[in-house]
Amino acid sequence: MMAMDAELQAIFDQAQHIVFLTGAGVSTPSGIPDYRSKNGLYTGHRNAEYYLSHTCLVQEPQVFYNYVKSNLYYPEAKPNVIHEKQAALTRANRATVVTQNIDNLYNDANCQHLVEFHGNLYQVYCQVCGAKVDWHDYLKSPYHQADGGWLRPDVVLYEEGLNQLNVQRAVGAMAQADLVVIVGTSMRVYPFAGLLDYRNDQAPVVVVNQEELNLGFDYRMVKADATTFFDELRV
Repeated sequence: MMAMDAELQAIFDQAQHIVFLTGAGVSTPSGIPDYRSKNGLYTGHRNAEYYLSHTCLVQEPQVFYNYVKSNLYYPEAKPNVIHEKQAALTRANRATVVTQNIDNLYNDANCQHLVEFHGNLYQVYCQVCGAKVDWHDYLKSPYHQADGGWLRPDVVLYEEGLNQLNVQRAVGAMAQADLVVIVGTSMRVYPFAGLLDYRNDQAPVVVVNQEELNLGFDYRMVKADATTFFDELRV
């Protein structure tokens, strides 16, 4: 166990507009592997970037469906202490979570101020009529029963643009933040990493990660297991 730094606890206690920027490392303790280690990353001599691309969805929809169904869905996964503590701060109107994760675990943790920057696997719609479809049905068949249209999860694939409302909400939260906390992400994927350009310069930045990040500005590094850190953090 790490002993929670009293100064660090005080930084959290005083902050009223925290922004958590989070990635795959938040969900790995819940049993969801990150993209770099997912099954079938190079199946068929192609990498995950192809299988998760707009091109694959359009040109080989069955291949896309098989890959997504086999590799991305973990419906049995449950939120861990990282999700729970961050969600508690959002419910106190003291924090916003901006996540790259598409696994729905923040919603399961009742996170209130949440920006799912890359969408959500468990929100599925028909590409023909636009109707929303239960994800359970999607895992049974990629076809919309009503009109035979191909279904897809509402996530941002490679070659697709971001939801502009999500971008605006994330940028707005960063501008108002009095504390930015980076958890479980290398901050190397753009445009997500570019959110740091919009941060309030007066806001301290804390990184909870196993590896140090190259951010180009001073930040407080907490080299620890994030589950241990959030287990000890008082909220």
